Amino acid sequence: QVQLLESGGGLVQAGVSLRLSCAASGRTFSSYAMGWFRQAPGKEREFVAAISSSGGSRYYADSMLGRFTISRDNAKNTVYLQINSLKPEDTAVYYCAAGGGTFQAMASMSRAGWYDYWGQGTQVTVSS
Repeated sequence: QVQLLESGGGLVQAGVSLRLSCAASGRTFSSYAMGWFRQAPGKEREFVAAISSSGGSRYYADSMLGRFTISRDNAKNTVYLQINSLKPEDTAVYYCAAGGGTFQAMASMSRAGWYDYWGQGTQVTVSS
């Protein structure tokens, strides 16, 4: 069982950067692949990025390339999402997720159904 708690969201102005954190409970964090998703008002949840258990492999949604960086610190049981040059369209609830399966191709890692555990989400609101 893994419990996830996101933090770092807030109300910010366009152009600034944020680093979201997702702290995981349990001693097996390093065995889980992790993902970040987001859901904007009135829209479906969309994939942002994923990282393998070791941190050696990463995927990003095409629309997230360049401004988003996923990373993890297994010693701290934490995964991060750095977002630079925030835009109003980045406004959403950001969720982290953990999956115990083998890190696969992006087609699998970008599916919400691949993941076993989810956090409650952290709200990011970007004003113009």
